[in-house]
Amino acid sequence: MERQRQRVRMLMEVVTLLCLVVLCTAIESPQYAVVHSESDFEVRLYKDSTWMMSAPVRELSFEKSTLFGFHRLFQYIQGANLNYSRIAMTAPVVTSIVPGAGPFHSSAYFVGFYLPVKFQADPPTPPPELHLKPYAWDSHCVAVRKFSGFAKDETVVREAEKLAVSLSRSPWANSTSDDSGYAYSIAQYNSPFQFIGRVNEVWVDIDASGIDSCKSSEIATH
Repeated sequence: MERQRQRVRMLMEVVTLLCLVVLCTAIESPQYAVVHSESDFEVRLYKDSTWMMSAPVRELSFEKSTLFGFHRLFQYIQGANLNYSRIAMTAPVVTSIVPGAGPFHSSAYFVGFYLPVKFQADPPTPPPELHLKPYAWDSHCVAVRKFSGFAKDETVVREAEKLAVSLSRSPWANSTSDDSGYAYSIAQYNSPFQFIGRVNEVWVDIDASGIDSCKSSEIATH
């Protein structure tokens, strides 16, 4: 019974966290420029940034792993850090899949979010028990496929496979990169209470060696 109450409490905290994405104004997001666009995907060049990431969550379910990662992040932004700082929510919340057995060889999950500009240079230190750490994201290109609805276990696998097919038929075939250690990432932008017009994305890192458009220092804000 106590364990069930803890799960319900954790779920409510996660719902609150996700609601911040639509209830707060002027949500910050990482900056990027679109360097290539096709009907079913685009390639973006993202600027250097710092994210707060969870330790790997080794659950079989994408949804459960995301839930557990959100719970840690919720505590952190609510002031569970060594600075006692409250941190504004940003968008998207990203779940990155570590290579293993699924599409792009997926298995374990990291959950994180982009830190607001105020904390980019000096993020508040998370306590050890939250198993969080800052992650420096170097400027690089990412292939992105948008999809609507809720990001469910079966949905993210299907959308990742579609992006893989699209890339294989494009000038970016054989350009995916494994430098980050992630197979692909799922970016979620909306509250669970938003049922219409939901936006999610599949992200796959691109190997930018020899690609001038992925080396530009001019990155617009999107």
